Amino acid sequence: MAERKLQVALYWGAACGGCDVAVLDTNEFILDVAAAADIRLWPIAVDGKYQDVEAMDDAELDVTLFNGAVRNSENEHVAKLLRRKSKIMVAFGTCAHLGGIPGLANQFSREEIMERAYLNNPSLEVGNRTLPQTQTDCAAGQLEIPRFYARVYRLADVVEVDYTVPGCPPHPSQVKAVLTAVVTGTLPPRGAVVGASERAVCDDCPRKKEEKRVARFYRPWQIIQDPERCLLEQGILCAGSVTRSGCGVRCPNSNMPCRGCYGPLPNVRDQGAKFISAVSSIVDSKDPEEIDRILAGVPDIMGYAYRFGLPGSLLQRSL
Repeated sequence: MAERKLQVALYWGAACGGCDVAVLDTNEFILDVAAAADIRLWPIAVDGKYQDVEAMDDAELDVTLFNGAVRNSENEHVAKLLRRKSKIMVAFGTCAHLGGIPGLANQFSREEIMERAYLNNPSLEVGNRTLPQTQTDCAAGQLEIPRFYARVYRLADVVEVDYTVPGCPPHPSQVKAVLTAVVTGTLPPRGAVVGASERAVCDDCPRKKEEKRVARFYRPWQIIQDPERCLLEQGILCAGSVTRSGCGVRCPNSNMPCRGCYGPLPNVRDQGAKFISAVSSIVDSKDPEEIDRILAGVPDIMGYAYRFGLPGSLLQRSL
């Protein structure tokens, strides 16, 4: 009798598709996955249908890698469906983990987003007043599209999550690690963040660190940086001090600042607040007017501090 193959699903919620590419970036390992597993749903690569998943027994899937945030009713429906059908649910990538870049939309109401996208957009014809409707009657019948929610949710806001694999996107080695752990039965305790350490990116960064006193902030293209010196000490906003390590320090090693995609360090409630505190503490002035001038060099503090984690932060707007 043939040995039972692992039953796997991958799903793409509100995200860019980079997490799916990270799975493909495992290169030849994907052939090992194909040999060890049946991929039952993967919208980007496999012609599976939702009704196929609905027809499965509960817990028939061994593991689901769910990437992307929950932005609309389809995302929520599939998240709950796959949770019911899966023994293990993995929040795969930063959008599923923290809400990700789509989560920056939580600064605005649903109505403001619709206004900007469909009524006040330079690419639209002047006078357009058409907004998408959940249901529309036409000659062919009734058309239905997902309901656009008032805010972006993390996967864990909607269903129980067993493991988290952080990163935007996760490193291919993390993909290998989680699938290998499932196959071999060597999974860590539930709730673990797989592929990340409890150290900060700064702890693993090889750049020289001396004294963080900054009199001006720069965007990376505004300064010729010293490739061996701490980026933050050069006035380039880097989130390495408030971000979990485990990525291999990929961005600073490529002369780009850490963006914070691996999420907050253990026991940190709000990564963005930590980042704002860290930046404020290194401003080299005690004069209020000069401090304001220096901080004015930060073009978008929400975009920097809450680039990935706004949906789970302390900053929540009333709906």
